[in-house]
Amino acid sequence: MSDRVHSTESRRAELGAFLRSRRESLSPAMVGLPDGFRRRTPGLRREEVAMLADVGTTWYTWLEQGRDVRASQEVLAAIADALRLDAVERQHLFVLSDRPSPEVRSVYPEKLEEPVQRMLDSLTGQPAYVTGRRWDILGWNRAASLVFGDYAQIAPDERNLMFMVFANERHRRLLVDWEILARASLAMFRLDSARYAGDPDFERLISTLRERSDEFNAWWPRHEVLNPLSNIKRINHPERGSMTFEYVSFALLDGSDRKLTVYTPLGDCEVLYVSSTL
Repeated sequence: MSDRVHSTESRRAELGAFLRSRRESLSPAMVGLPDGFRRRTPGLRREEVAMLADVGTTWYTWLEQGRDVRASQEVLAAIADALRLDAVERQHLFVLSDRPSPEVRSVYPEKLEEPVQRMLDSLTGQPAYVTGRRWDILGWNRAASLVFGDYAQIAPDERNLMFMVFANERHRRLLVDWEILARASLAMFRLDSARYAGDPDFERLISTLRERSDEFNAWWPRHEVLNPLSNIKRINHPERGSMTFEYVSFALLDGSDRKLTVYTPLGDCEVLYVSSTL
């Protein structure tokens, strides 16, 4: 048996066990069904789950038995609803089924929790900030302010990475390789923004940038996309001259689209930066 076949069979077995455990954890009353008669086993019956999900009992039984049954996203969503799965359990169901999970994007205001800000503040020798779903800068440390400017003095709607790259002249002058970074940033932003197509906050930002930046207006219709990469950023600081950083971004694993970006000084920049109060 090949490793691929073994992996697929193991995934199906795990899926069946997961479905069975969730089914057995529910009582009829929890899903609005009458109890009616004595049950020999705990939880719901397979036929009850099948009825709630509007699928065939035999088909659902095969799914629990780990047979070669392929469920669509719509059917998996119906089963998740029938089993009253929470967000984490629903994601797990889609992973075990080897299906992409329908993403429900948050539209609530974003904020930074105190533990995250304390983590940023602890990075005294590395500029760092946390961005939100629209690339708004939600939090930063002193090192980031010293290198890139005081974010606290920027209007909230302009405290945004895309706005700063394309429409903030001071920030643009800092970037030695502006065009390379700007084009890459735009391509990565388009990839992220596709998940929020039609969102008024994104549309407002894009409209503003098309008005404020000739380059953004020319490049945006090209529909170029790019996955995030670690890279080098060269800075021409007005007080300290040339500075070079290696930067990398990390997703915050809390269900949000927030990212932590950290800049590590390279070469002589490290000595100049760490020893300097700017």
